[in-house]
Formats: sequence, structure tokens, C-alpha cells
Amino acid sequence: MNKVYVVSDGSGRTAEQILMAALTQFPHSSVDVVLKPEVRTEQAIEEIVAEVAEQKGFILHTLVSESLREVILRLSRIHNLDAIDLMGPLLSRLSHHFENSPTGEPGLFFSLNKEYFKRIDAMQFAFTHDDGQRDYDYDKAEIVLVGVSRTFKTPLSIYLAFKGWFVANYPVVLAAELSQHLTRLGPGKVFGLMTEPQDLSNLRSAREQYLGGNTGGYASIQNVKKELNYSNSIFCKYEWPVIHVTDKPIEEISSEIIAIKRRIDHPDHVRKKSR
Repeated sequence: MNKVYVVSDGSGRTAEQILMAALTQFPHSSVDVVLKPEVRTEQAIEEIVAEVAEQKGFILHTLVSESLREVILRLSRIHNLDAIDLMGPLLSRLSHHFENSPTGEPGLFFSLNKEYFKRIDAMQFAFTHDDGQRDYDYDKAEIVLVGVSRTFKTPLSIYLAFKGWFVANYPVVLAAELSQHLTRLGPGKVFGLMTEPQDLSNLRSAREQYLGGNTGGYASIQNVKKELNYSNSIFCKYEWPVIHVTDKPIEEISSEIIAIKRRIDHPDHVRKKSR
């Protein structure tokens, strides 16, 4: 398998995205992309070049430091490696055009766009941890929403992710055991979602009609009450905060969750603020 090493003094996102776009033109080629971010010393470059030489790989780099670009060029020639400099020629032409020198500060683009990238990562996390997926990763989540079907778990997850929170959600299924990855989480991470039985029944009835009415007792008020009682018993057992979602907009529910989380995570700060 061909190995391409993406070397960057920042996050490496720019080079990785360019590489992936280019690789779409080679659908029959098997490529292993190795990301090497935050490379800011000559020693780090020496170690990477040695690894690339051993693996007979290929280097793609976006180093803004001219001295580091010279190092990687020199070492690549010594080891007879292909190394493409994506940043150097562009900086040189821009410098000539603007009649000004680049700052050469590593990671500047990422630091200026840190919040943007965090939201992207949070959105990706929410999508891949929706409805109980990848529960073994729950220790990486900042918030886990738990509730029966149609209690707005997914919309809330996406909204909070857009705000930069790493959110997963987990479905409560009648009489089913919970994941151990969920029950082992510490305080301030898990939130139970609760609603009124009739409202939930109405929501499910609409869903049932959309699906053609073949969902069994999914929308019946009796079944809904059983599910809500079961989920409430779980919330009480593990002492998870309960958020009532009935007739509330997503923004309000999210604000409640974040406020409770902050009180749990930073009790001393909240006490001082209230004085």
C-alpha cells in the first residue's frame, strides 16, 4: 500500500483536504494517509523523514517556517524521497505580490479558526454518536442525552454540537439494559429527557402515519406511559438530571442543559457568582 505523509506545523487539515481531493482522481490506488501535525522542530522533521524513508513513502507538507521547509527539502534529497511543498511557493508569490514578508508563525490559521474547527469536530462527533452508536467512545463526550424515542435527542445533539459541545445520545428501550459505557460516566455528563405522555403519543402518531401505520403499539398512550415510567426509573437510579422538553424550543432546552452542567462542573464558581 502506498503511504503519503502529511506534515504540517499546524493541524494538517489544509494539506489533508487537498490530498483527498487529488486522490479522487486515482480511484484504483490504495493509499494510507499518515497525518503528522504540530511539527515545529528540526528533530521532529528528522524523525518523520527517517520513518518515511523506512516505509518508502511520500511527503506532502504545509510548513510556513522557511527554515523548516529547507530542512525537510534537504533531508528528503538525502533520503531520495519525494516531498511536495504546498505552502512555500504560495507564500513566495504572495510575498512578491504584496511586497511584504509572511509572518512565518506556525498554526496561525488554525488558531484564528479554532472555534470553527471545534464546531466541525463537534458536529462530526454528534453524527457518529447518534442513537447509541459508538458507545465505547462516551468518555470523550461532554454531554450524553438519554431518552425514549421522539424526545428530541438528535435535534438537541446537533444544536449543541453547533455550539461547540461534544454530544452523544442514547435511546431508552423498554426493559432493555443500558450500556455499561453509559452508566459508568461521572456526574455532569448524562442528562435524561422527559416529556408529557399525551404529547409524546401525538408526536409518535404523526410519525406512525408517515411510516404507514405499521409500528405496533409505538404511539399508544399505554405504551408511551410505560416507556416514560421506565426511563424515569433509570434517571432516578443513576441520579441523572432530568430535562422536561414539552412545549419548549430547542434553544431553551439546550440552555437548561448547559446551565445544569456548569453548576455540576463548577459548583464553587456558581456559589461565588450568586453571592
